[in-house]
Amino acid sequence: MPTGIPTFQLNDGTKMPAIGMGCWMGVPISESDERVHEMCVNAIKAGYRHFDTAARYAQVLRLGSESQIGRAVRNSGLPRNEFYITTKLANPFHSRVKEAFEGSLETLDCEYIDLYLIHWPQAGKPECGEDAWGDAVFRPNESPTFIETWKDMEQLLQDGRVKSIGLSNFSIKNLEILLPHCTTFPVTNQVELHPFLPQHELKTYCDSKGILLTAYSPLGQPAGPDQPTSLFNNSTITSLANKLHVDVAQVLLSWGVQRRTAVIPKTVNPARMERNISLIHLSPEEMKSLDDLHLQPNMHKSLFQSSVVVNRKLLGWTLDELGFPEHPYA
Repeated sequence: MPTGIPTFQLNDGTKMPAIGMGCWMGVPISESDERVHEMCVNAIKAGYRHFDTAARYAQVLRLGSESQIGRAVRNSGLPRNEFYITTKLANPFHSRVKEAFEGSLETLDCEYIDLYLIHWPQAGKPECGEDAWGDAVFRPNESPTFIETWKDMEQLLQDGRVKSIGLSNFSIKNLEILLPHCTTFPVTNQVELHPFLPQHELKTYCDSKGILLTAYSPLGQPAGPDQPTSLFNNSTITSLANKLHVDVAQVLLSWGVQRRTAVIPKTVNPARMERNISLIHLSPEEMKSLDDLHLQPNMHKSLFQSSVVVNRKLLGWTLDELGFPEHPYA
């Protein structure tokens, strides 16, 4: 991968670019929507080679992006092995892993998938389709458990059509349940991660197991009525960006990569795409100021809106079942 983006070596010997392009547009789109294709084309021109998507975006949220990512990669004129493509298993397919994987591979039409993740530990009931949340998910001890799902994920590695497998949204609690049953360890655990939610304990645990943490939403979200503060209007971060003569996003992404986590920001703006992969070096003191930011009053925040966590449940499981008992919206 010839771009200037650094790479991390994973526990199976493969390499992942430290910065990827998140391909969730955030609004309902169809698989034929040209906005994803245009975003990916511009990202490739800027130097991105890592694209992150999920089957769930199409199958549950109707936020399609796999086909447009694949088209941009195929039409780039670059060899397939210059790209790193991540997609994810949708919850209703925990009992149909091979079927779901083959569907994503066919939609992407890109020879193979570099990284395939279990999107959430909850298995959705297939008969509930797009509504596989709330009461439509299996309880943690019901079949298929995420242990059973992982065993099926391991089987995908046999024919080379997927290079690596991993997890998303797994806590220390559920990792400790899963890992003793793994023949192949997950290469990464993709979670919400930014200075308002730095996941220090989870990172220490995953580091000890050789599992790379990957940050989704590493830039947080804009300030709004439900969340008046954001990473972009925090005085500690803005002061540091002004001192270093860079954007806030460059500070946040540099912090993420420098602490050895992969980051997958999203932007459709070509100029921001270029800035987001222009990393800077932060001093130990600057890193610590960001590491400790969540300790300030009212700064420990999650992107999940408070309305999503109802009666201490998140997407059908209790916070304790998910291993998130200290969730910021608990």
